[in-house]
Amino acid sequence: MELEESWQEAVATLGGRLAYRFARPELPARALIHSSWAAERGKAEENNERLEFLGDAVVDLAVAALLYEYDPAMREGDLSRRRAALVNESHLALLAGEIGLGPLLRLGRGEEQSGGRAKPSILAAAFEAVIGAVYLDGGYPAAHALLGRLFAPWVAAPPPLGQSDSKSALQELLQERYGAAPEYLLESEEGPPHARRFAVAVIFRGRVLGRGEAGRKKEAERRAAAEALAGLEKKDGPALARGDLLW
Repeated sequence: MELEESWQEAVATLGGRLAYRFARPELPARALIHSSWAAERGKAEENNERLEFLGDAVVDLAVAALLYEYDPAMREGDLSRRRAALVNESHLALLAGEIGLGPLLRLGRGEEQSGGRAKPSILAAAFEAVIGAVYLDGGYPAAHALLGRLFAPWVAAPPPLGQSDSKSALQELLQERYGAAPEYLLESEEGPPHARRFAVAVIFRGRVLGRGEAGRKKEAERRAAAEALAGLEKKDGPALARGDLLW
């Protein structure tokens, strides 16, 4: 596929920053297209969301493998917490900034005017889309090698844990106390492709523990888990401490 000159320059710049040469330049070109840009041109489906979906899974697997290889003595719960801290939206946005992804993105006018190039949700999604492009272009070994370079400093010294780790913390708590994991239910998905809003509920044994809304489904799940943790600590702290049933 022959790309226009401006796209060729963007792909070349991205490849240089990643130290990776794309054999299929149409893949990184697609990874740079935000849904707002595609929608304005009447090509709503020609955006980076499918690559983001793929890249999300590749990042999770690669980071899990990197942590597993880094410390053979690390227990499962610690591995989960460390991975959650490394793959959360804010940290992926930071990595996107480190490779200068923001200026290369194709954004619609509205997103451009509202500072979309600095929005963590857009940057994190684009980062995952780029990883998805590398995976399709060079296979998992190429993606793993790239992520190994990008995550190496953080595997040894992870970012601080916080709300971003709420899903892992909630699952660990409920598994430990009650031997079961929570479920996440997508309650609604609204808005145009370039401004989607997801509403998610976290449910345990038929009870809604928390709800969250965000521009990305994963972030909505994390917010729901954070609300659930806050509610359990406030209302059921003594019960949790004793290991009693919540209901």
